[in-house]
Amino acid sequence: MSTSAASVTITYCTQCNWVLRASWMATELLNTFGTELGSVTLVPGTGGVFTIEVDEQLIWERKRDNGFPDIVTLKKLVRDIAVPDWNLGHADTAAD
Repeated sequence: MSTSAASVTITYCTQCNWVLRASWMATELLNTFGTELGSVTLVPGTGGVFTIEVDEQLIWERKRDNGFPDIVTLKKLVRDIAVPDWNLGHADTAAD
């Protein structure tokens, strides 16, 4: 485990029923990074909110970024902040 493992926060809109999307993304991050992450927290919100932060740094906002990240993009964004030396295998070799 990292000495200062990163915290990921996913804030999702309850009115939009995005809890399943948020929990799926959280599960994917935990399956990929395991104990390299200190926590993955789901925070209910309203008004169409869907944001993802790593150590309080905003890496994705649904309105700003025009939708939701695909899972490979999300893993790369989290990796780049949380564990920059982490190899994502085939995701790192796929054409961007």
